[in-house]
Amino acid sequence: MSIYGYTAKSIREGDVSLERYRGKVLLIVNTASQCGFTNQYADLEKLHEEFGDKGLVILGFPCNQFGQQEPGDEAAIEQFCTTSFGIKFPMFAKVEVNGENAHPLYQFLKSQAPGFLGTKNIKWNFTKFLVSSNGTKIQRFAPTTTPAKLRERILELLKT
Repeated sequence: MSIYGYTAKSIREGDVSLERYRGKVLLIVNTASQCGFTNQYADLEKLHEEFGDKGLVILGFPCNQFGQQEPGDEAAIEQFCTTSFGIKFPMFAKVEVNGENAHPLYQFLKSQAPGFLGTKNIKWNFTKFLVSSNGTKIQRFAPTTTPAKLRERILELLKT
């Protein structure tokens, strides 16, 4: 199965099939508004502005599983992202990324790109998954890897 078989609830539109993004390079990130990494939203938006028309789509998935750092509802999350960072890339409804209630998309991502020493669980907010334009090659990046550090890898994937 590829990433295109999954659906997620958009923060605005209801259910969205990831089929919508076929042929695009995807950067999928679990986000939080009250995290020490929250400023990464600014770099994510810069990547969106620079590469969005070249085939990159950033997908933000708010998650409240780490330190309760995303306590708001979808309206509060959208307001925060728009007001604080001018986010224009697609944001989705709050999800769980670990445990038995983990969103199926995240179950798939974790199985395809395990973390350090093969761990499956996501360790914190702003873990990033970079997905090739054919939806099959997936790389995981730690929260400490800033979006700017992914720029060259994104460029490589956009060229293929």
